[in-house]
Amino acid sequence: MQKERKLIIAGNWKMNKTVAEAVDLVNDLKLSLAPIKEVDIVVCPPYTALSEVSKAMIQSNLRLGAQNMSEQNSGAFTGEIAAGMLKEFSVRYVILGHSERRQYQKESDELIAKKALAAHLASLKPIICVGELLAEREAGLMEQVLETQVRGSLAGLSKEQMEETILAYEPVWAIGTGRTATAAQAQEAHAFIRGLLVKMFDENVARRVRIQYGGSVKGANARELMSQPDVDGALVGGASLEARSFADIIKNSI
Repeated sequence: MQKERKLIIAGNWKMNKTVAEAVDLVNDLKLSLAPIKEVDIVVCPPYTALSEVSKAMIQSNLRLGAQNMSEQNSGAFTGEIAAGMLKEFSVRYVILGHSERRQYQKESDELIAKKALAAHLASLKPIICVGELLAEREAGLMEQVLETQVRGSLAGLSKEQMEETILAYEPVWAIGTGRTATAAQAQEAHAFIRGLLVKMFDENVARRVRIQYGGSVKGANARELMSQPDVDGALVGGASLEARSFADIIKNSI
């Protein structure tokens, strides 16, 4: 399946895996996914495993991502991690504004925009998450919520920075629930987001930006989701914690 934009599939391990478990998983993925060149494959382990996972990835087609970072470069910010610290481990991508951080850490669109700018200044590629709650979708507010989040979370980015940014549409009602947006629902939301990028930047930028789908992605539904014209990959949660299920998603996407 040839697409205009190269697919990017990232595994968000969340707060799972010891260092030893993380290295084992990456070693399994290296074997299983070695021949694949059509997809940018990213794994995002916890901070504690970044160093050893980075070493395990050398001379593989896997790329390293982090699950979050501070908008600050250094200073008295206890418990925070700066972009420069991530760079030490050859991190290339960083997830920002995941719905769990929006919910539990009360992260705002304004904060996420500051983090996105800090990521770009450190030459990291942000994966910026947006998505509506079930109540918001049922109230007919999907587009309103997405427009607020997209405009707010991307505020201040240049056209060049936007082209190096990945967006992840994650309907919150489909994360870890076993419920998945239908391929048509995913395409509708992705097309709406791309239309916003046309208004905010221009047609060329909007055409180049990759938009992932996240929310109970599995090998069984990957092909249909990835075949949609505006779906350019997946941000995978639970299914990325086991080598076979993550590899199935990637193999079924191409």
